[in-house]
Amino acid sequence: MSRLGKKAITIPQGVNIQLSGNSLTVQGPKGKLSRTFPGEFLSIEIKNGQIRLLGDFNKKIVRTQAGLSFALINNMIKGVSESYSKQLEIVGVGYRAQVQGKNLNLQLGFSHPVAFPIPEGIKIETPKPTQIVIQGIDKEKVGDVAARIRAVLPPEPYKGKGIRYVGEYVRRKLGKAITK
Repeated sequence: MSRLGKKAITIPQGVNIQLSGNSLTVQGPKGKLSRTFPGEFLSIEIKNGQIRLLGDFNKKIVRTQAGLSFALINNMIKGVSESYSKQLEIVGVGYRAQVQGKNLNLQLGFSHPVAFPIPEGIKIETPKPTQIVIQGIDKEKVGDVAARIRAVLPPEPYKGKGIRYVGEYVRRKLGKAITK
């Protein structure tokens, strides 16, 4: 059984939620998010400052949709009230990042700098030349942008050079063994 799908989501102070059909709009101090949910198996109900998901929980498809819908609604509410952030760090001699206008310029040892366009709704900062902070209200979008920036030069296993998440462990390999 989907335990999360049966739980009620409490709406915090300062967050306004509007439901029209299967479309849910969440507005808070940080911004506004909208999402349309599949309505063939579940229905959403707002009552007494809580959101409930209603459906026949004896069917597997309903349980899976309920768990997913619960997580998506919860992430929307948290995003408009607190916002999400991911931090990346750049490891390598001469590697650095800099925000210039609507682009993130990455100098990663290639013959040219890489210009990464910053999507709308995402804020990128570089407090240090080797640190990138990605912020936004949409958890899915923040994670996607962080993964795409990391994919420009993922950490390599021999020297550990590249772009990685803060706190990410990179498994290191031994280099070529020298025999005597």
